[in-house]
Amino acid sequence: MVITKRKGGTKMEKKIDEKKLLSEAKEARKNAYVPFSGFTVGAALLTKDGKIYRGCNIESSVMSPSLCAERVALAKAISEGEKDFLAIAIVGAPKDEEAKDACYPCGVCRQTLSEHVKLSAFTVVTEENGQAVTCTLEELLPRAFVFEK
Repeated sequence: MVITKRKGGTKMEKKIDEKKLLSEAKEARKNAYVPFSGFTVGAALLTKDGKIYRGCNIESSVMSPSLCAERVALAKAISEGEKDFLAIAIVGAPKDEEAKDACYPCGVCRQTLSEHVKLSAFTVVTEENGQAVTCTLEELLPRAFVFEK
């Protein structure tokens, strides 16, 4: 927990433990169902109150109903009543291989996430050659489509 002093009081902020979040994504990746692509992805979604929801990719033979790990984690969290999110970690690689390259969300996942978070404040964590790499969702999805209600 990071404590930030502010005029008129103290504000408590959660610090993102990138290593733990990546570890959770790696665990989720082990459950991926990928009989067609052989590419496993795991995601770990961090809520503002510190809960982590895992997701893995789940393929279908007709592809369009396939689910990305990020959207699985988001659906699990939302279905449990969560609404406030800080970050997501994503790890992906061919089955039975260690992840070496950064694995970023696809366009559909970027858009879906953008509808539930503040783009500039939501952190995307991935790993490249064993090192955490972070960016905001806004950096991955500039000029996001926003449906005005």
